[in-house]
Amino acid sequence: MKYKEAKDKFISTWGSLGSLWGINKAMAQIQALLFIATKPLSMEDIMDELKISRGNTSMNLRQLMDWGIVTKEIIPGERREYFTTEKDVQELARIVAKERSRREIKPVIKILKDVSSIEDDGTKNTKELIKQTKALHELTDTIDLMINKAVNQKQNWLTKSLLKLFK
Repeated sequence: MKYKEAKDKFISTWGSLGSLWGINKAMAQIQALLFIATKPLSMEDIMDELKISRGNTSMNLRQLMDWGIVTKEIIPGERREYFTTEKDVQELARIVAKERSRREIKPVIKILKDVSSIEDDGTKNTKELIKQTKALHELTDTIDLMINKAVNQKQNWLTKSLLKLFK
């Protein structure tokens, strides 16, 4: 397999996997392209390489920056904006895990806490709702605490966390 074919296959596959970590295909493909790039890329470079529109590129770059995965780079003498991504796989996984916790798990924890703390009117249905949502709240809160503990250990957090889990 030649470089171009391998690059296209990687970007395509990473794009398909994007939904697993909560982003759309174009977002994941942009991140993949930046991940393997040897220098920061302009919006035009990204558009040309991925064959996507300016609006799509702009919107997805903004979202990737909101996630903390992509940053703008200033290149002296250049008027265009350039973009780069985190190159350390462990750090990238840490950022994604932290952001998914903030965007997905924390709101669920809040809802489960609210629902499980409703007034008990003595009925069987209410008691069951409180019991089950309280159990889910405790489990979700524990999982979130574990994720936060893991992501706050900067260096090689994923490897260290997995090793601790299996010891």
